[in-house]
Amino acid sequence: MVGIFKPFHGNEKLTAAEIGKLWVTYTGNTMGKCVLSHFVKNVEDENIKKVVEQAIDLSEEFIQRIEDIFIPENFPIPVGFTEKDVNPDAPRLFSDQFYLHYLRYVCKAGLSIYSIAIPLMSRKDIREFFADCSTKTANLIREVNEILMAKGSLTKPVQIPIPEEVDFVEKHYYLNGFMGNVRPLHALEITHLFDNIDNNVTSKALLIGFSQVAKRRQIRQYLLRGKKITNKHIMANSQKLNNDNLPAPPLLDHLVTTSTVPTFSDKLMLAHKIDMFSMKIRACGNAMSLNGRRDLGGMYAKMLTDIALYVEDGAQIMISHGWMEKPPQTVDRDKLKNTDQKHKQSKQ
Repeated sequence: MVGIFKPFHGNEKLTAAEIGKLWVTYTGNTMGKCVLSHFVKNVEDENIKKVVEQAIDLSEEFIQRIEDIFIPENFPIPVGFTEKDVNPDAPRLFSDQFYLHYLRYVCKAGLSIYSIAIPLMSRKDIREFFADCSTKTANLIREVNEILMAKGSLTKPVQIPIPEEVDFVEKHYYLNGFMGNVRPLHALEITHLFDNIDNNVTSKALLIGFSQVAKRRQIRQYLLRGKKITNKHIMANSQKLNNDNLPAPPLLDHLVTTSTVPTFSDKLMLAHKIDMFSMKIRACGNAMSLNGRRDLGGMYAKMLTDIALYVEDGAQIMISHGWMEKPPQTVDRDKLKNTDQKHKQSKQ
């Protein structure tokens, strides 16, 4: 519970890692709370409603606990996203089932932030906070998966044969992929191909919905470009599985309604997709690190290029509209030096 958490009030100052992870967790949860607040107003299935409400409670708890850390440090509370970024009167944009897939995606994104933060935290209270975030988010995604399984809507990774004995790689063609003797996919390659598709089908459905309700043509075109990139990546990853006669997760496009009423602010939708594509960079990096075939490495390198360019272009749009909140940064020594020189000259 929020009231049990006792922030540290000693002389130990926040490190860059602590500031950075707390800041991104705060802004991310304000965004999630906005999206989920629209979901909960339209959800009909009671089991899904319960888990969406639980997700909102978690976001509110994480937001409050970070404020409890920031306030004693005189740290300015980030703006993030507010009720102004949601149209409470807009009709539903997605079906109930999509809410579950969305929660799976954002929980995976959250876990990647929280788990990496834990070993980087110096202060005990902040380390315990992120450990708690990780545990509660893992519990939430478990409940989401159970509801999806109960409804027959959870696509599981394919089963492969159990090895009969321990074996070692003896031939260099094990690394082939573009030509020659190409071996079948191994378990970790299948895992990350499946996970990339699973993330991308959720991302594509969100892009379809967002593009329908965007107010500005520039934002709508950017979202449609994201849909095209995402679809290309889904097809590329799926083809690798299909080549080994393995199934890929299905699309979720049909879970988007036909609503064109502005649901979320253009600022929120643009920032949301930049965040989701940024998470894809980490997913591709993880996949590359556990890959053993050259063709897969080449595919992931192309995907990273697509994603990086898309994220940069999105950031440029955010900046041009004055929407990008600046993360905390270190001292600009050159600027400080120039300021000091100007101060001395003014005294002369």
